[in-house]
Amino acid sequence: MGSVTTENFLRISDDVRLGREVSIHCFVNLYGCAIGDESRVGAFVEIQKNVCIGARCKISSHTFICEGVHIEDEVFVGHGVMFINDLDPHATQDGRVQTEADWQVSPTRVCRGASLGSGAVILGGLTIGAGALVGAGAVVTRDVQPGTIVAGNPARFLRFRPAHGAYHE
Repeated sequence: MGSVTTENFLRISDDVRLGREVSIHCFVNLYGCAIGDESRVGAFVEIQKNVCIGARCKISSHTFICEGVHIEDEVFVGHGVMFINDLDPHATQDGRVQTEADWQVSPTRVCRGASLGSGAVILGGLTIGAGALVGAGAVVTRDVQPGTIVAGNPARFLRFRPAHGAYHE
């Protein structure tokens, strides 16, 4: 049995690991990933293989989380956030169509308690620090320090976040 499709148009492959009380809305595609306890996944979300999402996370609708992304506990991901894992993609290599083996995945980490605003684009190979806030529509091209607020294209430091519980450093 390669995958399960339900009347809610969920596609959850057999290799997905779900924690306790995970909530998944309709039109979701999950394969080869792990989602921690009490996390919520909105509608029209795709989460690819080798993605790990921690406990008590909120993944809002229309979000794409590609291979190699690690999201720690208590992270908020706004609507339409896009993760990118290949920094030099090509359709062909030496005249032949590339295969999965040709992709160079650049791992990305989103640390505990970070918040990613709607429409943000997160390039591969970087870390978003604990308690950081990425503004809506930001294009994140480099690491974001813990407890900071960044916004813009490319995302730039605006200020430190007010004390944000245990995440602020």
